[in-house]
Amino acid sequence: MTLAVLASRALCGLNALAVRVETHLGPGLPSFNIVGLADTEVRESRERVRAALINSGFEFPPGRITVNLSPADLPKESGRFDLPMAVGLLLASGQLAEAAASDGPAPWADLVLAGELSLTGALVPVAAPLAIALGVAGDLPGGTLILPAGSAEHAAWVPGLRVLSARTLADVAAHLAGARGLPDAVPRPWPAGEPVPCLSDVRGQPAARRALEIAAAGAHSLLMVGPPGAGKSMLAQRLPGLLPPLSRMQALETAAVAGLAGLADAPAAAPPFRAPHHCASAAALVGGGSRPRPGEISLAHNGVLFLDELPEFSRASLEALREPLEAGRVVISRSLARAVFPARFQLVAAMNPCPCGWRGHPARSCACTPDQAARYASRVSGPLLDRIDLHIALPPTDLAALDAAPGETSDAVRARVAACRLRQMARQGVPNARLEGPALERHCPLEGAARDLLLQAMRRLGGSARAMHRALRVARTIADLEEAERLSARHVAQAVQYRRPGD
Repeated sequence: MTLAVLASRALCGLNALAVRVETHLGPGLPSFNIVGLADTEVRESRERVRAALINSGFEFPPGRITVNLSPADLPKESGRFDLPMAVGLLLASGQLAEAAASDGPAPWADLVLAGELSLTGALVPVAAPLAIALGVAGDLPGGTLILPAGSAEHAAWVPGLRVLSARTLADVAAHLAGARGLPDAVPRPWPAGEPVPCLSDVRGQPAARRALEIAAAGAHSLLMVGPPGAGKSMLAQRLPGLLPPLSRMQALETAAVAGLAGLADAPAAAPPFRAPHHCASAAALVGGGSRPRPGEISLAHNGVLFLDELPEFSRASLEALREPLEAGRVVISRSLARAVFPARFQLVAAMNPCPCGWRGHPARSCACTPDQAARYASRVSGPLLDRIDLHIALPPTDLAALDAAPGETSDAVRARVAACRLRQMARQGVPNARLEGPALERHCPLEGAARDLLLQAMRRLGGSARAMHRALRVARTIADLEEAERLSARHVAQAVQYRRPGD
């Protein structure tokens, strides 16, 4: 055999795309060429593969070696192609010929290999093993993936996929030759996760607590406006504790995105909570770079993105959130590739009413002129505000409430939220915040008085069609919390109150 074809994976966003690693050994002057839009790390594989083969007790074949990474128009990066290249050389040079000539299909025919080689022949863990495993499991149900030890234990969390753990190139060769099998990777214990803050820590602010429950129940975005110390950050930090736990696949997908960003990729049942500083750039928020990496909105996938001091973020950063809020994903286009990252996050934002923060405070005087306050508020564009479901104004903290008995715990509120989510999923398959088009009309039946009230309120507020639909979704969630089938005027009136802070 002078030609060997093996399978590996290239990462483009969260997608692990199939790559054919074709290794050809032909006559001619000794050379080692890698083609197929290979990046620097891939081209450097020539030296790693050469040393690994020799130090593993194999011969480096003489002649003209050509490795083609197909498809040729897909960019290839990282050292994960070292292992399939080295195995391909062993096959093409006949050093595994005995296994290839045995009866039945070749033992490597349905394998996917990924792993970086050290010069000693040891396998080095690869980045983003969860993303690779999710891609293989989606394309090849019941398939087999060979990964370095350390990466394999992470990939083994993915159901419907057999993951083999390898420590050296020699171990992989022995497995393919039928001399010694590779062990199945044993998944690490599912992480317990860190404890989340409890809602009972918040004293007072009953209206804000109610808005937080509605936001959790329907997966709605939320904007809180209030003076310093009103509890905006404290409330936002307790939203993940009110949300239902993530499903296994949601947890794996969220962890896979974290792995793409170079963060710890251990899955957790609790929804993620991301709170970037207001100096974050647009690329830090939505993702980017010459090699696209996920941003904060993707790291908050299936969880909460908290933007404190909302007007202090750059205009470009905030405007970049508009499309992902609607689509639930972000597309980063480059000249050679188009990366898609999931971004189904729940936005929670907080801001002061004016630059000094004391506008409307009963005991503190505001030093801002009306023009200064208007310019401060206008840093957040109308189109972005229009995409936020719930707007609430927080009053100053009542100091007497600090000595009051604690309110409801997160566990009690989460039970109501979970029951409300179950009703939504059974009825329409998605949370209320994602109802669109005919489904919105079908699942939000309005009583006559409720329809008239909604139209009148939107005309008075100058609301757009989008604002009207968002108010309708919030009213649906309020009705679901009360286990009501139809939307009454009471539900609509409460939803309309959340359209503008202070109105």
